[in-house]
Amino acid sequence: MIDWEDIAGAEDMEELREAKVWLFQENIRLENERRELEASREKFTNERVQFRRELDELNRRTVQERKRLKEESLFMEKKLAILQDGFRQLDEDRRSLERQRKALEERTSRTRGEGFSAIEEESVGIFFRGANNPLALRKRYRDLVKIFHPDNISGDEELARCINREYMRRRSREEENN
Repeated sequence: MIDWEDIAGAEDMEELREAKVWLFQENIRLENERRELEASREKFTNERVQFRRELDELNRRTVQERKRLKEESLFMEKKLAILQDGFRQLDEDRRSLERQRKALEERTSRTRGEGFSAIEEESVGIFFRGANNPLALRKRYRDLVKIFHPDNISGDEELARCINREYMRRRSREEENN
């Protein structure tokens, strides 16, 4: 601290010169500190602005990421709903197939006495579908025998027997109706 009374009461020029030098040095020191303080303040302001920009960018990214996650969550919920519907449909199909299998087993057990299974009966019945009169029935029978006769390359002895039985059964039914 400067004692101004000492300076004002100085009798000697040397003391005044020393005080003047000290005041000059002190003035320079204070000016340098002021410049450093201004530079620090400017640096702090720039850092604060940069920090604000980074914070705004992070907030923007956070909002975008939340939006993306929300959309992804909705998408996953839709996928899950589709999968659940698919599993429900598969379960219904499985139950339906189980009922059909049981019905087929029941028909098979009823037709065992006739000498061939219900599956063969249904298959052979398909071959004769649409043959509604004796002429069409005979033509269909001849065509089937040509294809499935055991002597042919694609022939099958058991299937040929089934075709013969089905033809005989349908022919006798036609004769009974006439």
